[in-house]
Amino acid sequence: MLRCVFVAAVALATALPATAQSVQRNFPQNALRGEITFGAPPEILLNGQNARLAPGARIRGLNNMLVLTGALAGSKAVVNYTVEINGLVLDVWILTAAEMAKKPWPATPQEAQSWRFDPLAQVWSKP
Repeated sequence: MLRCVFVAAVALATALPATAQSVQRNFPQNALRGEITFGAPPEILLNGQNARLAPGARIRGLNNMLVLTGALAGSKAVVNYTVEINGLVLDVWILTAAEMAKKPWPATPQEAQSWRFDPLAQVWSKP
């Protein structure tokens, strides 16, 4: 009996990561694409420029789970991100290969204002 419970728990635990990766994440229209190099929190390099994470910034990993900034120190990733009103990076989504393949995606606010966004398909189109 105990062995059956253990086998079922292991099977469930190995199945959860696979299902979490297949979930389509919906990004907000104000999300920009860039490359982040994580430094000592809250310091980051965003597209090669010094930047900072906002207090309460949320970073979501490949499985859409929250990731602590300290665990990412020294790593580099292609991300979608949002910026709060003071210019601090607020939300970060580390992208999967499938998400990176969705192109074009705006890298600047000017591009986002001039392009069209389809929130259901999660794709941008240039006019």
